[in-house]
Amino acid sequence: MARVIHVFRQPDRFVAGTVGEPGERTFYLQASEDVRTVSVQLEKQQVSVLAERIGALLEEVQRRFNTDLPASTPEDLLDTDPLEVPVEEEFRVGTMGLGWDAESEAVVVELLAITDEEVDESVVLDDTEEGPDALRVFLTPAHARAFAERAERVINAGRKPCPLCAEPLDPTGHICPRQNGYRRAEEV
Repeated sequence: MARVIHVFRQPDRFVAGTVGEPGERTFYLQASEDVRTVSVQLEKQQVSVLAERIGALLEEVQRRFNTDLPASTPEDLLDTDPLEVPVEEEFRVGTMGLGWDAESEAVVVELLAITDEEVDESVVLDDTEEGPDALRVFLTPAHARAFAERAERVINAGRKPCPLCAEPLDPTGHICPRQNGYRRAEEV
C-alpha cells in the first residue's frame, strides 16, 4: 500500500494538546489548513523533545545563517484554544524529523507513523513511495517558536511534581521512593 504524506505548507494552526485528565492524558499534535485537520497521537516525552529541539534548531539557524528570528513568541501567535474536536487520530507517531528549509526559510517538522519495521533514514523528509505514513508541517520561525511555547505549557499543565523525587503527584497520594515508601500518619 502506498504511503500517505499529509503536507501543510502554510498551516492555519499547528498545536500540541491533550485529551483527558492529568495523569491519564493522551497527547496529540494537530495541524489545520482551511477545512483540513490532521491529528496524530504521541507520547508526552516526544512533545517535550520536539519543543526543545525546535528551540535549539532556531538558535542554530540564527547563528549559522545570521537569520533574523524572533527571540520570543509574538502576542498575536499565542494559541490557547483547545484542540479541534472531534479528535480523530490519523496515526501514532514513532519517528520524528526536524529540519530547516533555507529556500522557504521555514522549520520543517515531520512525524512518521509507528511501524514494526526499522525506519530507513532516507524516508524522513522525503517523498518516497515506500515507508510509513507521515505528517509534514512547514512553520515560519515565529510559528515554530509559538508551537514550542504552547507545547511547554501543555506539558507543564499535568500533575505537580513531588518536591523530593520529582515524580508526578497523584490526587490519591504518592509513595515517594526518597522516603522509602513511608507516609506520615495524619495527626489527631
